[in-house]
Amino acid sequence: MKKITQKYSLAVDAKQISAKIEAAKQSAKNINPEALKQCFNSIDLTTLNAADTISQVKKMAEKVSNFSNVYRDLPNVSAICVYPALVNTVRKYLTDKKVNIASVAAGFPASQTFVDVKIKESILAIENGADEIDIVISIGRFLEQDYDFVYEEIEQIKKAIGNIRLKVILETGALKDLQLIRTAALLAMEAGADFIKTSTGKFYDAATPEAVCVMCEAIGDYKEQSGRLVGIKPSGGISTAAEAIVYYNILKLTLGESWLNSKLFRIGASRLANNLLTEIVGLEAAYF
Repeated sequence: MKKITQKYSLAVDAKQISAKIEAAKQSAKNINPEALKQCFNSIDLTTLNAADTISQVKKMAEKVSNFSNVYRDLPNVSAICVYPALVNTVRKYLTDKKVNIASVAAGFPASQTFVDVKIKESILAIENGADEIDIVISIGRFLEQDYDFVYEEIEQIKKAIGNIRLKVILETGALKDLQLIRTAALLAMEAGADFIKTSTGKFYDAATPEAVCVMCEAIGDYKEQSGRLVGIKPSGGISTAAEAIVYYNILKLTLGESWLNSKLFRIGASRLANNLLTEIVGLEAAYF
């Protein structure tokens, strides 16, 4: 933690955050069709329910595979995100090789298990076909200010999975102070996160513009210090095109055009895809 406090200020300018969010909301009133398409292309199409079945996930993978035959002029979603036990099903039935397979792992969603288990589960997900791993920080340890533990755990998982993209969920709804969100974001990036993500959508408040704006500012500061570009994934509770565009605009205003692609911008969503399609094509869409 000393390394982080020496390199960064942890202070957050709440007025500046509010001004950026208001600007993003004003810009969202004039929706650019290309922005809608980019938001759609940034979706991690997600199903993370206890009742998920092989048949349901097979159907999802087949729909994603056939998407370009139905909507020839639109980009596909960026990834399908499932539990580790269902990764192999996605790998078997997903034929669009441009779409990644993301797996939650490492004791998702509570992250209340042993680091050895977290590492093993992440590796098994990769062995079954995952291209990306989404993990949750040890929130309890973080709230107790055991920052070294949180840092070292992320670092160990990243080392174990190598070049596989690691998306680290901060569970921002449990972090009631914007400074805590900034601290968690910088901690995760310094430990090796390739993406930082807001929420699991399971326990606490989902993504908020305030949290995403703070995370974007932290990403910009980290890039200045390290030269490394880290992605961001608003996730949880995002269901309308208008909401997605606000997050798109926050990225654009804070980080610039270079972040507006699926390599650095994702949206975790299950309900959003059809709503974005409806806005893009101008007709009611219920493809997914």
